[in-house]
Amino acid sequence: MNIFRKKDPRQTKTEMARNLRAIDLVFLGLGSMVGTGIFTITGTGAAKYGGPGLVISIVIAAIAVGISALFYAEFASRLPANGGAYSYVYATLGEFPAWLVGWMIILEFLTAISSVASGWGAYLKGLLANSFHFTLPTALNGTFNPSKGNYIDLLPVLVMLAVTALVLMNSKSVLRFNSLLVILKFSALALFVIAGLFFIDTNNWSNFMPFGFGQLYGGKTGIMAGASIMFFAFLGFESLSMAVDETKEPHKTVPRGISLSLIMVTIVYILVTLVLTGIVHYSKLGVDDAVAFTLRHVGLNWAANYVSTVAILTLITVCISMTYALSRTVYSISRDGLLPKSMSHISEKSKIPDYATLVVGIFAIIFTGIIPLATLAEFVNICTLAYLIVLALALIKLRRDKGKPEKDQFKTPLVPVLPVTSIIICLSLMSQFMTITWIAFGVALAIGILIYILYGYKNSTIDSK
Repeated sequence: MNIFRKKDPRQTKTEMARNLRAIDLVFLGLGSMVGTGIFTITGTGAAKYGGPGLVISIVIAAIAVGISALFYAEFASRLPANGGAYSYVYATLGEFPAWLVGWMIILEFLTAISSVASGWGAYLKGLLANSFHFTLPTALNGTFNPSKGNYIDLLPVLVMLAVTALVLMNSKSVLRFNSLLVILKFSALALFVIAGLFFIDTNNWSNFMPFGFGQLYGGKTGIMAGASIMFFAFLGFESLSMAVDETKEPHKTVPRGISLSLIMVTIVYILVTLVLTGIVHYSKLGVDDAVAFTLRHVGLNWAANYVSTVAILTLITVCISMTYALSRTVYSISRDGLLPKSMSHISEKSKIPDYATLVVGIFAIIFTGIIPLATLAEFVNICTLAYLIVLALALIKLRRDKGKPEKDQFKTPLVPVLPVTSIIICLSLMSQFMTITWIAFGVALAIGILIYILYGYKNSTIDSK
């Protein structure tokens, strides 16, 4: 039983159309990363973990993500193929590690999509309650909790229905619509930063690190714990590598798109967090609609309503980007036989993986309607950090087996020092999570292993050759 059999992803021909440019990928990255993290998690992170010092947490998280982004860039340059980290690990470490990475990507994106949809619902509820004094019936106004009378969170479910329908369109149309929403989203953030500058009280920054630095391993609060939460803010950068089969000159375009989008997002997060904690004392920011709440706090209700309206419209971009990326990952895994073959079906009209998109949409709707946002965020992070550790190991293996990249390919500096550093950082961030998150991760991993043993191994296309 050879569970470490390898497959070169470049040998698999794609039926999808290559029509995406670097600018499309930058907007895809911005659409993925600038969403619930900036509109919601920044407030929670400041209130519970880092105070104004959350900006340091953001920088630490950005460094952790940035190092992994270098690995993605080299892999995308040397092994341009759909599936992202799943395909890269398949070519270097073998099938079983690749399946585990693919499984963790599925869990990460599925949970992230659901958490973003929940954040979207929180903003819409805030706008409806504050501006129109309207609330949904209790049974339809919260994730499953019969003791409180909640059975389903209806608004996020409705947005996921709309997103699934959108992603079933052809890729170029979906990403053009996504780009327009990203521009609108940045207009709201620019308004917040510019208007907020006039209301900053530097006394709110006087106790810059109220929870301290925390612990490198096992901490539950402080800057390092804040970094483990803010890691969530950057999730989605890897979605760019999953669009390889639809990108022109992917070995050049994908590394460029990853780098540009990550730099832009880091700057935006730092600015927004400084303004948030400068206007309102960090202890009051533990709300789901932190940016709008801050504007209302200083009487800028018109600006708060604009931000809420834009957040409602543009948090959809994260759902679009991640649903798009996840459906391509499921398509790649199915094409290799590790998931049912039906999920690798390509629509003749739109040239997109339609069955995979439908399956992703259905499961995201279920998760969105019944699981609370706070539970989702930590689980997303632990899945991501786990497979980024495997990706770091895969890069070391790639260099050992294939040597350094060629002149026209992207080269990650300081290998193996950077991959080892990435592993240490990821383990540190993972150690900050609650015990229940680790239990959930362990159960999910066990389910993934069972799926491979009972279905994936014997249905692999490698075995059938």
